[in-house]
Amino acid sequence: MRAALVEAARAEALGEVPVGAVCVKDGVVVGRGYNLRERAQDPTAHAEHIAVRAAAARLGTWRLEGVTCYVTLEPCAMCAGALVSARVDRVVWGADDPKAGAVRSLYTIGTDGKLNHTFEAVPGVLAAECGEQLSAFFARLRAARRGPDRR
Repeated sequence: MRAALVEAARAEALGEVPVGAVCVKDGVVVGRGYNLRERAQDPTAHAEHIAVRAAAARLGTWRLEGVTCYVTLEPCAMCAGALVSARVDRVVWGADDPKAGAVRSLYTIGTDGKLNHTFEAVPGVLAAECGEQLSAFFARLRAARRGPDRR
């Protein structure tokens, strides 16, 4: 998860929402990603998508069996669906997302036995650090929008 936090910091340095993801197989990072929606003007440029694409390219297969994806924020419906489609074995996340989380908070994509693939879901790893990174980012964004003369 620490590697995912580093990726999230890269997103933040670009003014992106600080979410990072890493895909790991046999103890080796095979894919990294961070949010790039604003920079790429691409609604699918979420950290998980970028990390999964990188992992598939490195491994030479779209079937990411044996891969664990670590992400700083609970995946949304789009990302959870991509992780199911990629056949990852396990998804580990830091902060829950009560507004868009689709692995536990709002939906159970990834653990629903009606799907053609399921993954192990592990919530709350370094949750405080992951949540603080996001909270601090949005607090700074709100303060910047208010301007120096408005409180």
